Amino acid sequence: MDGYLSWNEKIITDFSDKNINAMYDNGFVFTRLGYGQMTQTRSIRIDLNKFELNSENRRVLRKIENIELEITPLPHPDYDWHIHQLGFNFYTKKFGQGTFSANKIKELLNAQNSNFNLLVIFKLNNKNIGYCICRNTDELLHYSYPFYDLETSISNLGLGMMTKAVIWAKEQGKKYIYLGSAKDKTAMYKLQFSGLEWFDNKEWKNNIEELKNILLAA
Repeated sequence: MDGYLSWNEKIITDFSDKNINAMYDNGFVFTRLGYGQMTQTRSIRIDLNKFELNSENRRVLRKIENIELEITPLPHPDYDWHIHQLGFNFYTKKFGQGTFSANKIKELLNAQNSNFNLLVIFKLNNKNIGYCICRNTDELLHYSYPFYDLETSISNLGLGMMTKAVIWAKEQGKKYIYLGSAKDKTAMYKLQFSGLEWFDNKEWKNNIEELKNILLAA
């Protein structure tokens, strides 16, 4: 989570879907740093018109076939402290102390003015085991800050959650789902989807081998 790749930053005041869609199309994504703050980065997205499940996607989905996806608009209408506790534990164990505070997670989910307006919830046997804080517009879903129960025995849960979100976005008629940035080889897991594109600071490309070489060399 440290050292986020940033080529440019802007603070927007126009929160219309049209403007947000245009900003994302220019490689900018919302961050948690401040209301309206966007960072231009090596963004990853899937053109959902070109997305089809491949054998690897199906393998992952079989492992999480009993997990259901639900959505809740933000600010959260019925907030529970267990959500930010789960998120804090996840980011601390995965990325280190101070990565993502419980208060910041709570703020993103409850603030009236937030860069994020949708919480995707993943349930197993009617128990919430994973979440992702997202930005949703008429054209796109930004799958931004995922976290889940690290005590679960389900393998590939993180990738499975992402795959289910991709399918949901396509079913909703979205044009794109954005999967965050790709800074180094830790982002390689995001490259397992058809229709993938990446922003190179000037334009969108679909040469995945070129991207892999960049990430491996970083």
